[in-house]
Amino acid sequence: MADTDQLLAWREALLRARYAGTRIVEYDGRKVEYRSDSEMASALADLERRLGTNARVTQVRINSSKGV
Repeated sequence: MADTDQLLAWREALLRARYAGTRIVEYDGRKVEYRSDSEMASALADLERRLGTNARVTQVRINSSKGV
């Protein structure tokens, strides 16, 4: 598996390409062409999952009292 720095570089390259409206991403001398924006979004979600940057809250606990 890739280290964190490499995953961050891939994520930044993917974000730059997506925001520019292109489907071709180049990083580390490699070139990847995505077929659609949804495919790019899927790749980005996978990178964020691996990095742990898109953590979801799955459970919320509330503790309250009347202050008495």
